[in-house]
Amino acid sequence: MNKPEPPQWSPYLAGALVGVLIVISAWTTENFFGASTSFVRTAGMLERIIMPERIAANPYFRWITPTIDWQLMFVIGIFFGSLVSALTSKTFRWQAIPDMWKERFGTNTINRGVIAFAGGAIAMFGARLAGGCPSGHGLSGTLQLGISGFITLAGFFIGGIIMARIIYSGGKK
Repeated sequence: MNKPEPPQWSPYLAGALVGVLIVISAWTTENFFGASTSFVRTAGMLERIIMPERIAANPYFRWITPTIDWQLMFVIGIFFGSLVSALTSKTFRWQAIPDMWKERFGTNTINRGVIAFAGGAIAMFGARLAGGCPSGHGLSGTLQLGISGFITLAGFFIGGIIMARIIYSGGKK
């Protein structure tokens, strides 16, 4: 017996709201969406506590100051916005292992944590290597009609489909 689907936002409404939010962000902050630099800045702020001379001598951190800025607030806002969305739709729940993962690989939380961390590290490495992140290239790049944004977005979908088929065998158990 299938569980009833939880209520979800319309993807069209959510997409339109993201578009409005990007325009407001660009208008008010004169910046487009991006998140990966906030993680680098946070690492720089933490390292500055331990070894401030190293941060002062680092050419990257002379160019990108490790401070709390709009982008870090954006990332924090993503967390709280997601939380509010889940709470208001009554879909919030604590779950260490997603159902689809559990059905395919079992309930070992350590394995799930290691794979999730490795995937995040690889994604962050790729984002920094490309000089941006999914939100920066995918959302903001396409908003500016950048060819690189459209190529990146196509890459996200192609890569996501390939990895989903490899990891989950196309949804088969």
